Amino acid sequence: MKPEVRKLPELFLERLRRIVPSQKWDAVANTFAEPKPTTFRVNTLKAKPEVIQEKLHYLGFRLEKVSWCPGAFILRDGRLRELQETEIYKKGEIYVQNLSSMIPVLVLNPQPGETILDLTAAPGSKTTQMAVMMKGEGRLVANDNDRIRFFKLKTNVELQGASNVELKSYPGEQFGRHWPDYFDRVLLDAPCTAEGRFLAHEPSTYRYWKPAKIKEMARKQKNLILSAFRALKPGGTLVYSTCTFAPEENEGVLTWLLEKADQHKIPAELVEVRHAPPLPSIPNPMHGLSAWEEKNFHPSVRNSIRILPTVQMEGFFVASLRKKE
Repeated sequence: MKPEVRKLPELFLERLRRIVPSQKWDAVANTFAEPKPTTFRVNTLKAKPEVIQEKLHYLGFRLEKVSWCPGAFILRDGRLRELQETEIYKKGEIYVQNLSSMIPVLVLNPQPGETILDLTAAPGSKTTQMAVMMKGEGRLVANDNDRIRFFKLKTNVELQGASNVELKSYPGEQFGRHWPDYFDRVLLDAPCTAEGRFLAHEPSTYRYWKPAKIKEMARKQKNLILSAFRALKPGGTLVYSTCTFAPEENEGVLTWLLEKADQHKIPAELVEVRHAPPLPSIPNPMHGLSAWEEKNFHPSVRNSIRILPTVQMEGFFVASLRKKE
């Protein structure tokens, strides 16, 4: 493990070491020493990937296609600021987004004409990705109750030309009461402790971290996922994702929801995420954990995936639930 990684909280590293397979530990730990490369996806509501690739190549940018995500590219020369100064960026023809962040929407697989909810949508990366996959057809409700983040969401949706998006600002925990059994698909990319984004040389990314913060976020996530599940139609799909490793915020939240659904006799099942189209070629996926700190999780949480960080990708967690009819 690189020496600079030891700048991260000692307890965080101890916990992570219990999650990561021993043979992958050094490689995973070392990813916290370097920032990830700039990655983006083409907004096909406004432009074609091959045209954008050609234009950026002409401007001197070196790009690499992402095999498992159509229209996504890695910027090979780290020129983010220059990319943001191009007309391509200013017109909303591309959206800068981490590769791991693109996966939940691919798993959700929104279709044109459907009615879909993004419960905690700001700043809009996944909302606009869904609008692209829906080809601008159908109804996409993007909700965020944080005033500052809401206006970032509004700006991005308008810049990207996502005309089928309806913006809402309800408390996410209450949304399911107002719109019960309504949406074909729901995305809950939950607020979390963001452990997957820690960088050893940027203390601001981890300064706030402590076990109490994990508990605080898990409580919030449970209220949000229950609301999201209530808003889902019978037969519909809910994708739950975080950019953190903490089992309390991932498998623990899913187990809580499944037990709650069982108590209320609302049948729910966790679908095998590895069967989703993009996932076979993604590096470092591992099944959800079956237990953590003497707590056994619901057996089906093994169907979720935890994406271990690589030099290109942040750590992430993704689960797919179906509300049975």
